[in-house]
Amino acid sequence: MLKLRWMTASVCAVLAVSTALFAAPDAFAQAEPPKPAQIVVNDSGGAMQNAMRSAFYNEFEKRYGIKVVNTSPVDLGKLQAMVKSNNIEWAVTEIGGQDAILAERSNLFEPLDLKIIDLSRYPKHLQDRKFVFPKGVYSTVMGYRSDAFKEGNRPKSWADFWDTKKFPGPRTMQNAPVDNLEFALLADGVAADKLYPIDLDRAFKKLDQIKKDVAVWWTTGAQSAQVLIDKEAVLGTAWNGRYYVLIDQGAPITIEWNQGAMKESSFGIPKGAKDAYWGQKFLALVSEAKAQGIYANIIGYPGLNLDATKFTDAKLIPFLPTSLENFPKQWWTDLAWWADNGPAVTEQWSRWMLQK
Repeated sequence: MLKLRWMTASVCAVLAVSTALFAAPDAFAQAEPPKPAQIVVNDSGGAMQNAMRSAFYNEFEKRYGIKVVNTSPVDLGKLQAMVKSNNIEWAVTEIGGQDAILAERSNLFEPLDLKIIDLSRYPKHLQDRKFVFPKGVYSTVMGYRSDAFKEGNRPKSWADFWDTKKFPGPRTMQNAPVDNLEFALLADGVAADKLYPIDLDRAFKKLDQIKKDVAVWWTTGAQSAQVLIDKEAVLGTAWNGRYYVLIDQGAPITIEWNQGAMKESSFGIPKGAKDAYWGQKFLALVSEAKAQGIYANIIGYPGLNLDATKFTDAKLIPFLPTSLENFPKQWWTDLAWWADNGPAVTEQWSRWMLQK
């Protein structure tokens, strides 16, 4: 009798396990939250928003049947206010480099679910990201009018940028300390791996030497490259994509990638977002090589999936900071240093700009 009861119990246990195994797929399916009618993705607007619509938003809508509503601009203050009030409008938001550091430190983001988001084909140092999703990379680079300098005598470094005798003509630079301080130190002979912490006195002293030759201190990305087209300057700085758009249209501009300043662009899921799961699914799509290839083909800024170049137009690859030729020539901006020191350095920059 005891043996019969033991056998009966064993059979029931086996049946229970079998039932659970067969039911598992349904259980997992039920764990996925209901699909909302829409999610809101906050981005930087303009041409980038259009490119993301073509590469990411439309594909997400097609794949999941969830409409993507986009808003802009990127705003750290608004993100902070949303999280503090627990009134989250965004499922995902784009975020600038050092602002991403500040947002993570302030606990404004949901953790990335790396079971959903596949970063295995990203550079090693990015594969274990916890809160900030590495959307892509861009560089601040030197650009010049191709007709301003003869072949064989063209600027190749920031030391050349500062050499107004060998490379005469007006310059243009961004009206901001980031990049310019580092470029000044590179021009003064500091090695790229020794830039941080920035020697502010040395950097501003070097900037004093070039200040009178800067005809335009640009304030927008569009202005940075247009200054060369309008011949207000022959040599300048800009984000690589800004130069590429005009070069693609036939403008006589050449990019010099040597000593370019690379920066990561990012996405984050606001802490407490009601559609956080679908935000994770959106970032999973953005991480895919094909989607990143489409995005780069449109805007000239690559993602960080190492397979994305398989889907990138061959004529574009030489204009990407991640190409095999360009990548080793550049250095990464220390966003953590700028997050810690940015406000104070920006005040010092403003005072310096007012000096004659």
